[in-house]
Amino acid sequence: MINFDVITIFPDTVSGYVSESILGRAQKKRFIGIRLHDPRAYSEDRHNKVDARPYGGGPGMVMSLQPILSCFRNVARNASRRGDKKESEVIIFNAAGKQLDEKTAGFLSKKKNLVLICGHYEGIDGRLPKIIRDMGWKVRELSVGPYVLTGGEVPAMAVIDAVSRKIKGVLGKEESLEEKRQGVGTKVFTRPEEFKWQGKIYRVPKELVSGNHRLIEKWRLEHKEK
Repeated sequence: MINFDVITIFPDTVSGYVSESILGRAQKKRFIGIRLHDPRAYSEDRHNKVDARPYGGGPGMVMSLQPILSCFRNVARNASRRGDKKESEVIIFNAAGKQLDEKTAGFLSKKKNLVLICGHYEGIDGRLPKIIRDMGWKVRELSVGPYVLTGGEVPAMAVIDAVSRKIKGVLGKEESLEEKRQGVGTKVFTRPEEFKWQGKIYRVPKELVSGNHRLIEKWRLEHKEK
């Protein structure tokens, strides 16, 4: 079982996605555990603020260290009880971080605990990674693409999804893994064999309906995403 702890000021954004479909079933079957933590609950500001103006000027606000670290300390304490720190990793989402890929998702799926920290506004105080490393935790700064998003919630959901499907039992059968079955990005088709739409007929590739496994495999190899 792998546990995901998500630190986010917008937990409702994440909860709807992870409670449905495959991820929802995976939690019920205890293949994965997902917990959401709002750092606002840990803010020592009387208005529960979690951000402040950036040093050096500029527009927007920066997420403060105290609420996130107080929240993380509580999460880390519980994660430590569930497994050694060597089997845990902290992920801070950063548009400049290493991009998530299949290899990284596979590596992370072997962990016991993943703590996902979602930034927002203009980002998180840049001292956060060093502080968490000084606490003895492995930190990975991760991006989900060559673009900037308004917050880390979408990347967190992407990581949970990409990692969870690598865990045995989550998809039901190991051969359900697309990348093992036919290659990432290979087009798939279903019935009917001929589909008529606005006067045009759209057909399934003839190799896939031939019943010839050699031709089917050849077609899939030729049409894999490069």
